[in-house]
Amino acid sequence: MDPKTPVASLNWGERTYVMGILNATPDSFSGDGVLHEAEAIDTAVAQAQQFVADGADIIDIGGESTRPGSQPVTAEEELARVIPIIRAVRAAVSTIISVDTYRASVAEAALAAGANWINDVWGLRMDPGMAPLVAAAACPIVLMHNRSQPKNVAQAERLGGRYVGVAYDDLLSDVQQELQESIDLAHDAGIADSQIIIDPGLGFGKTVSQSVLLLHKLDQFKQMGYPILIGPSRKSFVGYTLNLPPDERMEGTAATVAIGIDRGADIVRVHDVKAMVRVARMTDRIVRQ
Repeated sequence: MDPKTPVASLNWGERTYVMGILNATPDSFSGDGVLHEAEAIDTAVAQAQQFVADGADIIDIGGESTRPGSQPVTAEEELARVIPIIRAVRAAVSTIISVDTYRASVAEAALAAGANWINDVWGLRMDPGMAPLVAAAACPIVLMHNRSQPKNVAQAERLGGRYVGVAYDDLLSDVQQELQESIDLAHDAGIADSQIIIDPGLGFGKTVSQSVLLLHKLDQFKQMGYPILIGPSRKSFVGYTLNLPPDERMEGTAATVAIGIDRGADIVRVHDVKAMVRVARMTDRIVRQ
């Protein structure tokens, strides 16, 4: 693929788009993180090229683990991890690049390095500079719902971290209301509706049962009027349901991808791109008549 080819616009509702996860971290819960040393950049580029060959529409590059119980990194470390990789991947592929960050400084540098989208796991709530940056750049922004707090994390050696004891008055209404607050922040900054993608945040400050219910009721988020992204890949709600560690969750992830598409997901964010592209295409053939 010619890296100079313009990034194509996406036609929402026509088919499901697949976002491949490229973790520029040493501590990803799924065990697939890379670092920013020269050989890791080569590895990241090769992974990105394989994602494209396997059918990925978007490559999501992140430099801070968001697994339950992970430790935050400084902005300087995040920049050092992601910017060389974004620059190298941009030179190698023309596919949409998303940067997974909630920091405006990282987002700004990532856009300058060749990223096209911002994927903000805190929905513009963490850094007041993010919304004005996105408005000025006129780039797409994924607004994710997130109630993650360290006090709600429980760890198991084989299955990893999960959230417990997270209380909602009404799960669906609360998530929709808090997503709407992020949308309002976007509007206040001048971000257009056409730039906004919403993500209910499966596994982020939700128990296993809450994540399962959100996925089951995902169609209720269509009424908000925005494209929907889901990130169920290898998540704890899959692992704890099946009693399987992260590296054995492909079949469970496939089920969540198929159900998510049936319930209205427009983008699925996954680790196992080749397999999940196949799942998405088959599910599209069934549900998008």
